[in-house]
Amino acid sequence: MEQISTWIEKRAMINPHRLALLDQRRRLTYFEMNNEMNRWAYYLRKIEMLQQGDRVGLYFNNRIDYVLLLFAIAKIGAIAVPLNTRLTSEELSYQMADSEMSMLIYEHEFHRTVATLTNEHPQVTTQSIESITLPPLQETYTSHDFPIIDASTPYMICYTSGTTGRPKGAVLTQENMFWNAVNNCTSIDINSMDRTLVLLPFFHIGGIGLFAFPTFFAGGTVAVLGKFDPGEALNMIQREQISVIMGVPTIFDVIRKHEDFFQTNLSSVRIFCSGGAPCPKELIEFYLQQGLPFYQGYGLTETSPTVFMLAKEDYKRKIGSVGKPVLYTDINIVDENHCPVAVGEIGELVVKGPNVIKEYWRLPAETKQAITDGWFHTGDYAKADEEGFIYIIGRKKEMIISGGENVYPLEIEQVLREEVAIDEVAVIGVSDEKWGEVPFAFLVVKENYSITEEQLKQACLSKLAKYKIPKSFVIVSELPKNAAGKVDKKQLKALLTKESMLKGE
Repeated sequence: MEQISTWIEKRAMINPHRLALLDQRRRLTYFEMNNEMNRWAYYLRKIEMLQQGDRVGLYFNNRIDYVLLLFAIAKIGAIAVPLNTRLTSEELSYQMADSEMSMLIYEHEFHRTVATLTNEHPQVTTQSIESITLPPLQETYTSHDFPIIDASTPYMICYTSGTTGRPKGAVLTQENMFWNAVNNCTSIDINSMDRTLVLLPFFHIGGIGLFAFPTFFAGGTVAVLGKFDPGEALNMIQREQISVIMGVPTIFDVIRKHEDFFQTNLSSVRIFCSGGAPCPKELIEFYLQQGLPFYQGYGLTETSPTVFMLAKEDYKRKIGSVGKPVLYTDINIVDENHCPVAVGEIGELVVKGPNVIKEYWRLPAETKQAITDGWFHTGDYAKADEEGFIYIIGRKKEMIISGGENVYPLEIEQVLREEVAIDEVAVIGVSDEKWGEVPFAFLVVKENYSITEEQLKQACLSKLAKYKIPKSFVIVSELPKNAAGKVDKKQLKALLTKESMLKGE
């Protein structure tokens, strides 16, 4: 298995003048991208003296240099550690220590945070990306001067969101990234004619694997937006004739609400693809009503990330499903004894394939718990219909047990989202003396709309058993979200705890 930097090297030979990478300031052909990748690789290896296996932290916003560094790091056999730009210095410090980072490359915007981190980790070399001067091209190594890398060795440590306790470092290999590229190209037909717009942050596996790396594998063009702005995104789609767009539901919701949406020519887009969080049916139908192809998929950091994708034949008739497994990935839905459940029954989704991580960084016990006989336990509940289409029911850790009955927050959220007045909703479990736990709903109401608690209860009563109906409905101005656009339910629980303490409950 060849290392992934050869994708760029060989395209530079085969299609040197084809546009490979662009943002709002720069445009690089594959020939130019290969040269820039080599300059970065030379800088890391020869000037910073990084060796195979050294960990390199990347702490900046989306930009062309992020992509170049990811491939340069792959070329010298180092290990990339993408860092979430929204984390606190304490959270970043943990990841630096846990990964035993050798070098941190950061954006000047974050220099104050880096100053704090430098005091805590004086052994880590830090460089702002703005201050780095790359060597002239003629000084860089030719490709045969770089080491031969075993593609099965660690390439990237992506820290999970850490819904409980400290985040875990999912160790991805270059081999994982290769198979994710193959899976995506074969599932939604990514090809050399595609222009893919990256809206998700590169510190998130979705920004890298959906669909930047697969597009490079196919020989297409990757457009990097930078910090997300819906107006700039619409402008770039029209200007650059973007054909493939990946986002989370929050991103697509903000885009459709922008004042320029209906004035923007979106005819070049053949795929709007949503993942990362359950997508409201109303949002999907909005895009379909505009004649825009809107797909759904499912993936995880630990699966590089793609597991499911709706095919072009099914995205209209199977709204709500995440599709079927991609070509080189196997799945099963199992009960607590790891036995497959029947069609239509709910169980835990497990995944197996060359896209699945081999381990969590230096956490053998957690790795053993998560991976059994090659099957990765996702922690997500799912069910299959008679045709084999998969529906995600919710996180195992979020399941509410109320009076001995299983309650899935996602099921309640989907019912509440059908109310025309509701913009966003999140349901969590709250301790209750009588029932053990009860559902508790947070809602954002659309502008110029109103709705009462009684109306919400009646809406639930028509479609849900009584024990599933939230004990309380709280109207909030917005729901807290993480950098990937997912609702942060930990913050909601913390908010409830804080309010209860203030009330003396």
